[in-house]
Amino acid sequence: MKKKVLGSAFVAVTALLLAACGGGDEVFEPTDKLRVQFVPSQNAETLDVIAQPLEDLLSEQLDGIEVEVSVSTDYPSVITALGSGAVDVGFLPPNAYVTAKEEGFAEVILQSLRYGVNEEDGSPTDELVEGYKSQFLVRADSDIETIEDVAGTTVAFQGRSSSAGYVWPAGALLDAGIDPEADVNAVERQGHDQAILSLLDESVDVAVTFQDARNTVANDFPDVWETTRVIATTEMIPNDTISVRADMSEEWQEKLQDAFIAIGESEEGRQIIFDVYSHEGYMKSEDSNFDIVRQYAEEIE
Repeated sequence: MKKKVLGSAFVAVTALLLAACGGGDEVFEPTDKLRVQFVPSQNAETLDVIAQPLEDLLSEQLDGIEVEVSVSTDYPSVITALGSGAVDVGFLPPNAYVTAKEEGFAEVILQSLRYGVNEEDGSPTDELVEGYKSQFLVRADSDIETIEDVAGTTVAFQGRSSSAGYVWPAGALLDAGIDPEADVNAVERQGHDQAILSLLDESVDVAVTFQDARNTVANDFPDVWETTRVIATTEMIPNDTISVRADMSEEWQEKLQDAFIAIGESEEGRQIIFDVYSHEGYMKSEDSNFDIVRQYAEEIE
């Protein structure tokens, strides 16, 4: 899976990044600044604006240390930044976390919680869950009725380290006898909202997104529920992680766990993390929670 997600260019710099981190025995603790990085699940410029209030909330929870929140273009860039020490905390989906862990660049400390999704209308349930699904969206008037019909069409994916935007949908296609590289015209979009917009403007035939990403464009396109439909969903995917650089001290890992959990429990903080990633809170996590991700990745390698 590592080859599919990051490519040879990333693997080639692994040794250099490990050297930059000092070989792995030194313990890191932020002294004057904590650097946090996101990857957009929606428009990057909008996310950048929304994410800034998190700086103040985290700083308050962490005894006033300066917090710098930034937005990256893709998950491999966040992994690289964690490995080089340029970033201390990264929001990573399951497959990107597993890759970062394999390279020795990151440790998971938290998993996000979200309300479940009613498959009938995309509305939230009243239960917080640890996982979610990916969905295959088509236009309402499309001739595409089943996942088998996706062969030969143009499909909007996210980057290959995106669990909901590539890995799980690719696995579902393979299960249906469709090669996600050879049997479809795959195009990459940055942001699940952008995949849906490409579907609406008819530049693609199918969009794969997290369930139900139509909520991210519903304000601008209130008829999105009538003009699109879901033809298939994937198996459950573990929720996104908050991961830290691998050399961070256990004391600081615990501080960050407590800080993010407290933010998710406050009304102001919960609104901010919801606006950023549709997160509703956080739970402590451990690496073994992602063994299913490793198993799934091996199937599509």
